[in-house]
Amino acid sequence: MFLHGTSRINEQGHLEIGGVDAVKLGKEFGTPLYVYDVALIRQRARGFKETFEKHNIKAQVAYASKAFSTVAMVQVVDQEGLSLDVVSGGELYTALAANFPKERIHFHGNNKSRAELEMAIKEDIGCIVVDNFYEIALLQELTEQYRKTMPVLLRLTPGIEAHTHDYILTGQEDSKFGFDLQNGQADEAIKAVMETSGINLLGIHCHIGSQIFETTGFVMATQKLFSKMKEWKETIGYVPEVLNLGGGFGIRYTEEDQPIPVSEYVEVIIEEVKKQSAQLDVPIPEIWIEPGRSLVGDAGTTLYSVGSRKHVPNIREYVAIDGGMNDNIRPALYQAKYEAALANRMNDVKDELVSIAGKCCESGDMLMWDLSLPTARPGDILAMFCTGAYGYSMASQYNRLPKPAVVFVEDGDAQLVVQRETYEDIIKNDLKYNVALKK
Repeated sequence: MFLHGTSRINEQGHLEIGGVDAVKLGKEFGTPLYVYDVALIRQRARGFKETFEKHNIKAQVAYASKAFSTVAMVQVVDQEGLSLDVVSGGELYTALAANFPKERIHFHGNNKSRAELEMAIKEDIGCIVVDNFYEIALLQELTEQYRKTMPVLLRLTPGIEAHTHDYILTGQEDSKFGFDLQNGQADEAIKAVMETSGINLLGIHCHIGSQIFETTGFVMATQKLFSKMKEWKETIGYVPEVLNLGGGFGIRYTEEDQPIPVSEYVEVIIEEVKKQSAQLDVPIPEIWIEPGRSLVGDAGTTLYSVGSRKHVPNIREYVAIDGGMNDNIRPALYQAKYEAALANRMNDVKDELVSIAGKCCESGDMLMWDLSLPTARPGDILAMFCTGAYGYSMASQYNRLPKPAVVFVEDGDAQLVVQRETYEDIIKNDLKYNVALKK
């Protein structure tokens, strides 16, 4: 077990996060409960920014809010001076509700609707990351309609296959995202955008995947993009002002994961961009990156209450908790692995091997397999670590289970930032079927 950020074991033998006893959090706010260590989020954000500042490189660090998007989280991002990456009208609406500076919002997505693009244009956000030719045509029409000019980046797929799960690969040629660098799509897109009066082409973007533990992929992507930039400089006289290399920086979920410091990713990227810029004899472009998981992943802990158990002789011991795939789909979707502990008995001897079952009516609702714990009893609080990314943001009401609450902890204070859903919330959009209307 590895404790992250401000987490520690206090004098009562309880897990403590942000100076607050996790057992008390469970009692006050109920379980399941998402708990975020805000100090660790701030530390991660500053780590990225300070590395660029140390090298005197013009840059933007944009938080990829799909990892975890709430008004409170967006406020923290703003406080730390980061930009914001949104991928839907809902995420954009959340940013606007938090009064996030519009000029620091970047809008991504492979199938933005007309309504979403209209929203972005009307709100004068910082830029749109264009993903396909349909989007170029829509932007041309809408910028003419609203008599505005929209800054954009073009998302390119460089043909890099990062070492990660197949579902979170994004930079390879066979991908739903972006303009392919190899088959002429990128060249065609550049020309189309440059010929459109309502679009201001700032630069190019790529994203090679997620949960990446080495820097080679970022170096290769940079080299491929600069190779194409050389062609554009020579043929159409275009040199991007902005180079966005996305995110994907890995974190530690279990001892099997060996992440490198965020500063190392950034320094390797800076070094390669400088090298390639010198070879091409062009100014160093402004570098943008988009950390998501690496900002919030290990800052999140989910608290559950232990309930029933089942003993299968000579095979397995199941311990059930009051949450599951409805609040963390990643184990079922990606076979994701986590570490966990009993928050109320952190110092007790681990004397049994158990598998943690969720409460959903689904055989695949298993959060963890073969976990060493003290003998778990009903009412114990199970703390599942590193759930800050893609937990709340991918949560559902499967089995008509209300979504959990979210609490931010910092400097000994705990604040509820997302209320727990109620049964009334579950049915509030339901309408009764009037059979009489069918007669």
